[in-house]
Amino acid sequence: MSQVFIVGGLDVAELVFYLFFLFFLGLVIYLRREDRREGYPLEEEDTGRLLETDSPLQRAPQKSFLLRHGKGLFVPEARANRDPQEIPGTRRSPWPGSPLEPVGDPLTAGVGPGAFQAARDDEPETDREGRPKIVPLGLAPGFRIVEGEPDPRGWPVYGTDGKVAGTVSDIWVDTADHLVRYLAVRLPDDPADALPVLLPITMATVRRDRGVVESDSLPAAAFARAPRPKSPTQVTRREEDRITGFFGAGYLYGSPEKVEPWL
Repeated sequence: MSQVFIVGGLDVAELVFYLFFLFFLGLVIYLRREDRREGYPLEEEDTGRLLETDSPLQRAPQKSFLLRHGKGLFVPEARANRDPQEIPGTRRSPWPGSPLEPVGDPLTAGVGPGAFQAARDDEPETDREGRPKIVPLGLAPGFRIVEGEPDPRGWPVYGTDGKVAGTVSDIWVDTADHLVRYLAVRLPDDPADALPVLLPITMATVRRDRGVVESDSLPAAAFARAPRPKSPTQVTRREEDRITGFFGAGYLYGSPEKVEPWL
């Protein structure tokens, strides 16, 4: 079988190989540009500072997203809250990737199980109609405690040390997912106008046989330091991150004996 030459010594098989190589090279460059825009921007591990990538082979044009409910445009790279984040922690070992030891209050340092996304919007999560979807039970039309299920309002809340942290004053529900998100806890020393502490329902145990609620992560005294929402009727994404980070940190830093390994 005779070879088919296109130009000089360039045959069809060689041309197809070159076209495939150019296509694959272009695909790699495209993917590397895209992942620096939406996947995982290059940033410093300790501070979160974005590393500059000015080369056109590394940086793709900015992309805008139209937000619902008249929220305008969202441009990820242009967000002011992507500034470097100061993490109050120290490295346990002198190499990158070693565990961080929290400095100061370990429940609010944002380290380990208490880590949170500091750049989340300070606005509540909304439903399809644009209304806050996590609200107290009394502000959720059509929602109620199912007959036969326990109503923990008025029940005492115990910490991991067996002491009373406060009393359940309300239930906050997710109207979009139809489930309980938080138990509002009124602390004994709170003034009458104080906002309650929101205890994530996933980090508590409701003991219907005893009529009490038990915290799975924190002792009673730590509830007084828990972040609280600014509004009595809604909680923002940023506040949720800090609340869950605070109670999540208690699984490791809630008491001294939890920090060290068992073996």
